[in-house]
Amino acid sequence: MLAAAITTFTGCDKKADTQSANPQGGGKKLVVGFSQVGADNDWRVAETKSIRDEAAKRGIELKYDDAKDDMSKQLAAISSFIAQGVDAIILAPKVETGWEPVLKEAKAAKIPVILVDRGIKVSDESLYATLIASDFVAEGKMAADWLAKKTGGKANIIELEGTPGAAPAIDRKKGFADGIAAFPEMKIIAAQSGDFKTAKGKEVTETLLQKHGKDVTAIYAHNDNMALGAIEAIKAAGKKPGQEIIIVSVDAVKAGFESMVKGELNCAVECTPLLGPAAFDAVDMALKGDKFDKKTVVQDRVFDQSSAATELPNRKY
Repeated sequence: MLAAAITTFTGCDKKADTQSANPQGGGKKLVVGFSQVGADNDWRVAETKSIRDEAAKRGIELKYDDAKDDMSKQLAAISSFIAQGVDAIILAPKVETGWEPVLKEAKAAKIPVILVDRGIKVSDESLYATLIASDFVAEGKMAADWLAKKTGGKANIIELEGTPGAAPAIDRKKGFADGIAAFPEMKIIAAQSGDFKTAKGKEVTETLLQKHGKDVTAIYAHNDNMALGAIEAIKAAGKKPGQEIIIVSVDAVKAGFESMVKGELNCAVECTPLLGPAAFDAVDMALKGDKFDKKTVVQDRVFDQSSAATELPNRKY
């Protein structure tokens, strides 16, 4: 049932008879808390909209908290949701570790926790109901495969990493490293965190270009926002992004497609943020006590300049 919910990502309408009543409380309105990492990039904004829209569609009261990229605020938000007696919690965790104490509180209160887009590391996996996310290792591998084909297996690469300790940053780095391992002439000559932010991506790229500028032939960014920042830095350095320096990133947000149409970003590996339908299907199943998979993997695609113009009108984020 949960896997079937992923088909809604392609634009299919949700069934009109979706129940909004609390499965444990008869006609009582369902109340769900949602702890979001932040709203400082296009992907996060799209994910929040997807969850908010789906809650409204189902008649569910959503208590939303924006942690502004601060894990301590996420922990406080979850504790607050527990104190308020919400029926379920949706959590987009900032990093992989540090969640066990607060999730034990949620379990003791019999409040199921649904993880979206990022996994966590805990000693007891029963502390959360399920994880709905992309395969970040596979995304990194897809980016590496595309770049290897584009460059003929020869590239000096700057890697713009995501937030230290975050599952996408860890896994996208691993997947990319695994992908280029078969190509001795593809080398990462510099790697630094841009924290998934446009401004930070620009700042880091400026610094690394000053140090390695003549050698850099490609940039791999863990998300589109950092890639867009890198493009601005490349222009400021008097080089042509997409031509003199090949750029591949992950997320495939609308701004990334627009950049590909301009000929600046070369490739974007998709990571869909449209997780609302699947998240609330999981909430429903958890409250009913239904059994379902511990993880649902969202299938992603690869887009480059050859398909960007055709696909752009279809993008929802």
